[in-house]
Amino acid sequence: MRLETEGGLPEETLMRRVLDVSENTDHGRGKFMAWLSVQRLFGSFLTACLFALSPAVAAPLVNHLAHHPSPYLALHGADPVAWQEWNSATVELASKQNKLLFVSIGYFSCHWCHVMQQESYRDPTIAGVLNRNFIPVKVDRELNSALDAEMIEFARRTLGVAGWPLNVFVTPEGYPLYATLYSKPDQFLGQIERLAERWRADSRTLKAAAKAAASRVESSATTQEKASPVLAATRRKALVDETLALADPLRGGLEQVRKFPLAPQLTALLQIHERHPDARLAAWLTLTLDRMMKGGLRDHVGGGFFRYTEDPDWHTPHYEKMLYDNAQLALLYLRAASILGKPAYRAIAFETLDFMLADMRDAKTGAFITSTSAVDGEGREGGVYLWRREQLQSMLSADEFALVTRIWGLETAAESNLGYLPQQVREPTAAEMQKFGPIYRKLRAERRQRHLPKDDKLLAGLNGLALKALSEAAAVDPRYRRHADEVKVFLVKQLHHKNGLQQGMGQGKLLGPADLEAYAYAASGLRHYARLSGAAADHAAADRLVREAWQRFHSSSGFRMAGTTLLAVENWQAAIADGAAPSPSTELIAASLGSRDKALRRKASGALGSSAAGIGRNLFLHASLVAAMDVPAR
Repeated sequence: MRLETEGGLPEETLMRRVLDVSENTDHGRGKFMAWLSVQRLFGSFLTACLFALSPAVAAPLVNHLAHHPSPYLALHGADPVAWQEWNSATVELASKQNKLLFVSIGYFSCHWCHVMQQESYRDPTIAGVLNRNFIPVKVDRELNSALDAEMIEFARRTLGVAGWPLNVFVTPEGYPLYATLYSKPDQFLGQIERLAERWRADSRTLKAAAKAAASRVESSATTQEKASPVLAATRRKALVDETLALADPLRGGLEQVRKFPLAPQLTALLQIHERHPDARLAAWLTLTLDRMMKGGLRDHVGGGFFRYTEDPDWHTPHYEKMLYDNAQLALLYLRAASILGKPAYRAIAFETLDFMLADMRDAKTGAFITSTSAVDGEGREGGVYLWRREQLQSMLSADEFALVTRIWGLETAAESNLGYLPQQVREPTAAEMQKFGPIYRKLRAERRQRHLPKDDKLLAGLNGLALKALSEAAAVDPRYRRHADEVKVFLVKQLHHKNGLQQGMGQGKLLGPADLEAYAYAASGLRHYARLSGAAADHAAADRLVREAWQRFHSSSGFRMAGTTLLAVENWQAAIADGAAPSPSTELIAASLGSRDKALRRKASGALGSSAAGIGRNLFLHASLVAAMDVPAR
């Protein structure tokens, strides 16, 4: 389970005081409370009887996910849980039956999502409780990023942490009521049984609590401040100071138990350093980039970066590989090579792009798939990437084995029973580095025999990030131009139709209208491609997406992530924070500022001012916006 704590401390809402279905667990969720009187027990029994007799719930639900074009949703197609898709018909069904929606959010390469599926969602007892008492909904977060963002924020407010698998109970009116992350089967069964009992006994109070909690968040005030060059300089300095206060000065990254690549923030801070050199910032950026490329975050054999490491030393990765991480990191290392004066970074950038082309490129379209799994075809975490001593000894010469033993630290016990992960525990000399080429070729040949499950969705937004990286790389090395051409054609010809951009494609089927992330990242990728090609038609293609995005996702209230999330409250934000990928509102502004259309540039400049005025704290979460403020208008 990935926990994110950057979002702030827990907020005790009215809803959390009214509803308590938690128990003492190793996640520290608190105690169960005895709450029913004899009268309520009788009322619960009576309500349950009425539900059983109601014609509205007579027809049993069936699982709708078999053969879904999303590989993640299709994986749940054989679950005994009667999974529904998140759409207006499902919400209407919950309203008719007066049931809570059980909204379970995850993604294909999420290890703990699959663990919870095996332990809970394939358990007939748990499935029976969910099917009888709730409307179960499965969501692929990569297809519904707006809903996911809302639920992540709700979990942060009420639990203090968030991550996946994320399970949120939502009222039929569309108000989030209760969130939980991964739970062991017995704990999860207890939670859903108690929540079902509470709902049957007093759904009116729970509905009111959820609505009141949402209203409280909606009415929170924001500080308004006029954007100006002075404000931009103030925010820039504050961001650098905040970053260095959070930084791990010995190991790079932030002072956290887990180490994430932080690509949006590193990219923004690198841009700031380029325009306003800062020796302290440069030292931390260099340390971080060095540790990421030498440690376990990077796949030294096949190239590319894993999602994060479980430890603060960048040693033990969570083995999933995401397109959004690798596209951003390829571009980051490419830029850092010149800005920080480190030619070795350029080799890492090209290696990462070559990994994407070898392992993530769809041969039919030339576009890129979404991710590769953390587990191998046998369900073993890291099984594709780990090596036992005897395997290495049989494949390598005596000199090669002695070299990897010293550099990879094989003299110590392996942390996994599957073996060792190749990484630079000790620094090799330049001559030794040359010897690793043949070693990696041998290991890659053997690794091709191992089965690695992949999420083969082709998403518009993530391919926009890839196009951005390929376009800048092609300006340095022309061999990437052909691949940039292919991704551009995929976005413009296959995903953009008269009704607008599509979210992506799965199994040859379009995946529905695109959200703000998809529009912003695709437009940004097309803008960078247009700078490479210099063609007016390519700038026009970027402009079309930009105009549609402003029309669909922006108003005087700010930005929204999607046309509708089907939740009761529309969440408009002056500035959307960076996540694992950059802020989509900032990306849209940047793509617009790069247009040759003066009207688009004026619109973007106005929105930049409003966005800049809407942030006043947690600048690290808005690093991309702070960097955008620092760029002079064209």
